[in-house]
Amino acid sequence: MASRRPIGTAFITGANVGQGNLLAKRLADRGVRVFAGILPGAPTDLAGDNRITVVEQDVSSGESVRRSAEIVDAALGDQGLDLLMNVAGVANIAVGVIEGVDMEQVERIFQINAFGQLRVVQAFLPMLRRAKGARIANYSSGAIIANPVGAGPYNMTKHAIHGMTLTLRHELAPLGIQVTSIIPGGVLTGMSADSHARTKVTWHAQPPEVLAVYDPLLGNTVKQVLPDMLEKSGSSPEQAVAETLAILDQPKWKPMSYIGKDVKPMGLMRRLLSDTQLEKMIRSTFKIPTAAA
Repeated sequence: MASRRPIGTAFITGANVGQGNLLAKRLADRGVRVFAGILPGAPTDLAGDNRITVVEQDVSSGESVRRSAEIVDAALGDQGLDLLMNVAGVANIAVGVIEGVDMEQVERIFQINAFGQLRVVQAFLPMLRRAKGARIANYSSGAIIANPVGAGPYNMTKHAIHGMTLTLRHELAPLGIQVTSIIPGGVLTGMSADSHARTKVTWHAQPPEVLAVYDPLLGNTVKQVLPDMLEKSGSSPEQAVAETLAILDQPKWKPMSYIGKDVKPMGLMRRLLSDTQLEKMIRSTFKIPTAAA
């Protein structure tokens, strides 16, 4: 397999915790000049690492993203940015069935997950264009294959991210910039800790009249089956980051790059099965009842 030019510079969003944090450290270990986007005021263990430049960035704010880009651009000078990793995102808001989900929370999750990645791409593309063979990795989710109940707005944002990725692959191909959607399965980070307890709290926060309809039908799926699967099949952050680094080493990127032992088989099924067959398999796996015709 052909080799590719080593990554010299990288910007990672959402680097104060989780996969973004670990990615910043592992890339720095490789000698990459890392710029780490950190939510303003958030605690981080990266501040004392002289290999990493911490840059305050709130992806839900256009002004904050513009300021962060100006800081990185000034630090780079004439040098380009080789890699942009859009990792920042949230999952534990706007939770519940579509019928009862809070629209203010839906708008909030879109501002962070979907519009946040778009803002960052727009602001950092001039630096990426200066580099030869730059790359963008946008974090989507295995949710766009499984479409889990109770996570509709989150799933919608991740579909939007993948849609942006597919368009960027066409738009940036003439510029020599590769783009992929990172499709992680369940990762056992702080965002997914105590999944059974957290899921029960968020599920029962739905309007009582909505809960009365859906809890008898989907409560077991949301509160028991899905958390059980996460705890049994989820990847550790170290495993997920190791697989991500392997993707970064590939000379040619695919539209979707799967991470995790739970989502990789789903990616295979997505290619082998029809949409209806895949849907039937997922309903069986997640124990989602279907009303008799």
